[in-house]
Formats: sequence, structure tokens, C-alpha cells
Amino acid sequence: QVQLVESGGGLVQAGASLKLSCVASGRFFSTYAMAWFRQAPEKEHEFVGAIAWSGGHTQYADSVKGRFTISRDNAKNTVYLQMNSLKPEDTALYYCAADTQSVNGTRWPSGYDYWGQGTQVTVSS
Repeated sequence: QVQLVESGGGLVQAGASLKLSCVASGRFFSTYAMAWFRQAPEKEHEFVGAIAWSGGHTQYADSVKGRFTISRDNAKNTVYLQMNSLKPEDTALYYCAADTQSVNGTRWPSGYDYWGQGTQVTVSS
């Protein structure tokens, strides 16, 4: 069982930056592809970005490309999401997720085996 704990959310104004962190338990973090998803009220989970186990491949949703950056530190069992130029439409509960099966991760929530509890990001206009 892998536990994921997100942190770093908060209330910011449009144009600000936030950096989310997700710490994983266990010894095999460096073998997992990791991703960030978000969910706004009354909406489905939305893919934000994913990073391969090695950190050598990343992918992003079009809505965040150029503004958000996903990275990881395998020595610290941590994946990050740097969010710049935040917009009100980025307001959501942000989750990290672990994919123990694939190399690069996937855009589909069903591809992930473990999920954190989420951290709230609220962007005011």
C-alpha cells in the first residue's frame, strides 16, 4: 500500500504562483509514474500533468501547458507541481496519483493505482 500526502495549496490572487508537493510512502517511489489531477466542484477529474519514473518524460494538459511544471525528487519520494500565472479557472482540489504499471503515466484516472486526499487551490480574480 502506498500513501500519498499532498500539501502546498492555498488561496491566491490571479497571476500568483503556488508549488504543490506530494510525498509518497514506501521504497518503490522511483519506479512509479506520477501525475497530478484536479477536480472542480461538480466536474470530473481533470488531468493536469504526468511525469515518468525517471523524470525524463513529462506531459501536460493543454490548459496548463507553459504555466505549470511537474518535477520529482526520487531521493525524497516527492513529486512537485509548480503553478505559475494562476487563473480563477485553476481553482480545484488537486490530487497526486501513482501509476505502478506504466513508464510515463497516462492522462486517464483509471490508470492510477494510488491517490492522495488532495489539497485545495483557490484563485481569486
